[in-house]
Amino acid sequence: QVQLVESGGGLVQPGGSLRLSCAASGVVFSIDAMGWYRQAPGKQRELVATITSGGSTNYADSVKGRFTISRDNAKNTVALQMNSLKPEDTAVYYCNARIVVIWPKPARDFWGQGTQVTVSS
Repeated sequence: QVQLVESGGGLVQPGGSLRLSCAASGVVFSIDAMGWYRQAPGKQRELVATITSGGSTNYADSVKGRFTISRDNAKNTVALQMNSLKPEDTAVYYCNARIVVIWPKPARDFWGQGTQVTVSS
């Protein structure tokens, strides 16, 4: 059974940094894009950053220059380094991965359980 397990959330002061990590457990054939999304109270879930298996990245305008996404294909992990955090970054952050569990079945979206990030003084 494939699962995405996240870690690294917490409380940080404005201007501080946090690093989120996500690992895909279970046997998979391949992992396509991986990414991070977030959902603040009363708002829809939004894309934060994505990264392809080849390393191409995409960021929301609100986090460009502050957040960096990276992945380790050998370990099936993805990380999000968050610097210069702002109160508006407060949200539950979700890891996402498009995974081909068994070839040639199509890729499916998997989600982590979410980790809370709170930016407050």
